[in-house]
Amino acid sequence: MLKNVTAFLFILISGLVFAQQQWNVRFYHETEGQEAVIYADNPEIMPMSAQLTYTLQNMKSTLPSGTTVVLPPLSEKTEIMRLTKIKQNASNRFSYQTLINFGNVLLNEYDENHLYSLPFETGKTQMIFQGYRGKLSHHNTDALDFDLNVGDKVFAARGGLVIKAVENNTRNCPDSSCAKFNNYILILHSDGTFAEYSHLKHNGSEVQKGDVVKQGQFIGYSGNTGYSTGPHLHFSVFINRIDGKRDYLKTKFQTAEVPEGELLKEKQKYRRDY
Repeated sequence: MLKNVTAFLFILISGLVFAQQQWNVRFYHETEGQEAVIYADNPEIMPMSAQLTYTLQNMKSTLPSGTTVVLPPLSEKTEIMRLTKIKQNASNRFSYQTLINFGNVLLNEYDENHLYSLPFETGKTQMIFQGYRGKLSHHNTDALDFDLNVGDKVFAARGGLVIKAVENNTRNCPDSSCAKFNNYILILHSDGTFAEYSHLKHNGSEVQKGDVVKQGQFIGYSGNTGYSTGPHLHFSVFINRIDGKRDYLKTKFQTAEVPEGELLKEKQKYRRDY
């Protein structure tokens, strides 16, 4: 009989968390009748995704190994799986490990028609220093580098929830080893996509985690931190995946030249008149 579920051996190997932060996701088990139930708490303000890979001995599970689950924001006791013994008088074992990443990594549909605002001041004209799939550092990445100077104001291209704001770094270098010194703001959009505003100046964020920002709102100052060869604003929109990779998305911006929206191109200048 499954009387003493605490006799099960539960081994939680530390979850691998991408984006260089330890997110507060907790897995635990409880006994319910003849079953052991695995639950998860997600105290984060955004959805979190976890892929569970496990091994079983004399047990069966309601969740196939390798399955990715999405935990709602600010959620408690989300049921992940139920475990039962196969042979009641034989020994049993259950061990698992998790891969964890922020956001809904299973997301496939998003608002492809959203019209983004240029992330700089009204009345200014700025050049795209490096465009989508640029040869300098945007290999296989759909991201944009706006030619902003240190201290230029940055505005939200789209509204959403601030899930992270880093502003304590002061260093930069033209090498990927300096990526860890990047200052940036990360915003979750209503369709589950994220926007990252990168290379901000030291103490250059005007928002903090948990803030809800509107499209066009002032959020920080451009800079030259992290993996950077000079002052600019790196902007990207993406969907996270469980393996730490990102699916980057091209976005249309409202410009003075094309108010109905256009894809921005490298070395072209664009004016914001709204």
